Amino acid sequence: MVNLKSQKRLAAAVLGCGKRKIWIDPNEISEISNANSRQNIRRLIKDGLIIRKPPVIHSRFRVRLLHASKSKGRHMGPGKRKGTANARCSSKFQWQCRLRVLRRLLRRYRDDGKIDKCLYHTLYAKAKGNQFKHKRALVEYIHREKAEAARSNLIQQQMEARRAKAKAARERRTLRIIEKRNEFLKADEK
Repeated sequence: MVNLKSQKRLAAAVLGCGKRKIWIDPNEISEISNANSRQNIRRLIKDGLIIRKPPVIHSRFRVRLLHASKSKGRHMGPGKRKGTANARCSSKFQWQCRLRVLRRLLRRYRDDGKIDKCLYHTLYAKAKGNQFKHKRALVEYIHREKAEAARSNLIQQQMEARRAKAKAARERRTLRIIEKRNEFLKADEK
């Protein structure tokens, strides 16, 4: 058996692959053993005496099937679980996800002008203090706060209007009293 180690090495370098991917024709060993340069190797490759083997196929079909069924919740029962619940999906990771969702919502609402910076700041602190369990709770709280603010604003305006009306009535009354007094004094003088 002729040693074709150097020919295999040269062929791997020429073809740009590993030595285990090189196939040498066993019927033409004598001719291949004479090749001692890259140019000779290229000629042998062109003639088809040296071939690059195709890549070994490692199918992921079954893996994809398993992942698809796992996404539906199959093969995930108590018998398949090894780590603790915290190891499988840590409470810190869940907290981070939740807080990022809430903060993203707050940022979007502030940029859209749905909430002012003052309310944003208070809600940011409340979110950090674990007051909102999920996004829906935060949105409902925002709606409640805005409705409450609108109601208090309306009450404030009504009170201001009432005060202004009362003040105007007081002024009119004092003017009437002054006019009556003046008329009485004029009538007295005559």
